[in-house]
Amino acid sequence: MDFANLHPYVYHACLYPFSRGQNSLSRTCYASSLYLISEGKGIIRFRGEDHPVVPGSLVYMPPGLLHDWYADWEEPMVHYCCYFDWTFIDRREAFSTPNMICFDLSQLRQSLIGPAFPIPIPELMTVNKLRIWMDGFETFFNNNEYINERTYYRGLKIQSNFQQFMEYFLTFALKENNIPDPRMLHLLERLDQDLMTGSVKPLEVYFRELHMSRGYFFEKFHQATGLSPTQYMNHFRINRAKDDLRFSNLSITEISEKYGFSSVHYFSKLFKQLTGTPPKEYRAVCISEGFRQADGFGDKGIGGL
Repeated sequence: MDFANLHPYVYHACLYPFSRGQNSLSRTCYASSLYLISEGKGIIRFRGEDHPVVPGSLVYMPPGLLHDWYADWEEPMVHYCCYFDWTFIDRREAFSTPNMICFDLSQLRQSLIGPAFPIPIPELMTVNKLRIWMDGFETFFNNNEYINERTYYRGLKIQSNFQQFMEYFLTFALKENNIPDPRMLHLLERLDQDLMTGSVKPLEVYFRELHMSRGYFFEKFHQATGLSPTQYMNHFRINRAKDDLRFSNLSITEISEKYGFSSVHYFSKLFKQLTGTPPKEYRAVCISEGFRQADGFGDKGIGGL
């Protein structure tokens, strides 16, 4: 799955209490699923092994993975569960409800299995602040039915809450090796706002506010964006300038001044460096071939510097 398509979407979320000794039967979920044990204990079996689960156990099942649940006889487990895809998959023609589970492998339809997350996620984890996780799950509980004209507005709220929960989950599951420093995420929000409003501060203002040295700031910034701060700001301004070249009658000099470039010469040089095309030629292609076709014209991507 391409990260550009990443937009987690929850279909069904609920609280499920097991009965004493209950077995869920071998099952394969077409979507990804996440389970939090809130009470009791039991076993989940997958990949040929049994794994005990207790309160605080957090289990992630990627789509298409065969697994079984077994509840304890004395203290049957209760789990919070949700079924979701990393990007919305329309399976309504195949399933009457969003609870998309196959109990017979001979009937499994491979084409309907959802996408896997691009980075490996641990399948067994343990959380300490159980109440926080339970509260998070409860914000997107929903009926096992598809969104319709009566429920779409509440559905917006459910998906919004789920998105926030998934940010929390991924931060916990992937740890710092795959998640940018939260301070940099806040910094990028502010920098984007400053770039949008034309009120960018000197770089030292940003890294001093974060109580970072210049070198450490540049290291963390690059980890979060793949670019240096200057490269990031140049890409932002050039992308804004491209819109004006495509959709306005402003001159190239006016566009250059509008986005804070020191001269039209520097703007033109940087534009060609990042896109492979001088701004005048880029605009000409937009006019001759149409805006949509020119949208990806000549772009070198974020590695252009």
